[in-house]
Amino acid sequence: MKLAGIWPAMVTAFDEEQRVSEKHLKQLTDHLIGEGVHGLFILGTNGEFHTLTTEEKLLVARTVMEAADDRVPVMVGTGGNSTKEVIDLSLQMKDLGADALSIITPYFIPITQEELAEHYEYIADAIEMPIMLYNIPSKTGMHIEPETVERLADHPYIIGIKDSSGKFDNIQAYIDVTKGKDFAVFAGTDSLILQTLQAGGKGAVAATANVLPKTVLSIYRHAQEDAAAAEAAQKSLQSLRDTFAYGTIPSSLKKAIQIKGFQVGDPRLPVKPVSEEALRKIENMMKQYKMGL
Repeated sequence: MKLAGIWPAMVTAFDEEQRVSEKHLKQLTDHLIGEGVHGLFILGTNGEFHTLTTEEKLLVARTVMEAADDRVPVMVGTGGNSTKEVIDLSLQMKDLGADALSIITPYFIPITQEELAEHYEYIADAIEMPIMLYNIPSKTGMHIEPETVERLADHPYIIGIKDSSGKFDNIQAYIDVTKGKDFAVFAGTDSLILQTLQAGGKGAVAATANVLPKTVLSIYRHAQEDAAAAEAAQKSLQSLRDTFAYGTIPSSLKKAIQIKGFQVGDPRLPVKPVSEEALRKIENMMKQYKMGL
């Protein structure tokens, strides 16, 4: 498969008892596909993968895939600390019909780059399906070095990387070392979508696309042909991104989605909903978007 375009980093919908809400996951899935996104990225950081049991992860994946009904590809997060654990979950997601997998680096214990490369190679050899590497060192304490990406890009089943380091120099390095390879570099930091596309990146996994899919899609659509329009769309995401600092991930994002009209519930404990003061700021931000900023 060819990785390209805008893939929302979907939140996981919960009900009032913090159980996975299949009904509301399906509603959000239908909405995002209707808005024209190129794919769906589930069970990532904003999907609260780290709070879910294996059974819940399978339920989320099954629900989204059934709702998507092959209209767009679905990429599922299956990362973990143990190579065996990742392989086992990945094979279950493959059986469910996932189109691709996103695999975050191991976390808690920083491993060597050689160990990291072999971790990914063992997984790719075992599952034989498309894999996107996921680099988010601020959360994992583990950084995928460009040389490691260069090596892994030669594996037939490792087809891309989502970089959430927040550093464009790192994205540029990934693009440089994989030039000429069948490999896609995606922005995982929403402020760097346009810059990544202009440098030769293929797309983005964007949290903001849960709320403003058309705006994020317009960055992709205009990136190469209408720089002014693309820059205006990129700039307009900042007000939403600023609200992310009002609470622990993904509390502010979930509240913005709810204000838009989609019930996704509160974050799973120990993450708490945003404060009343933060909620007012988020509501004002959403009103600005309705007025066209």
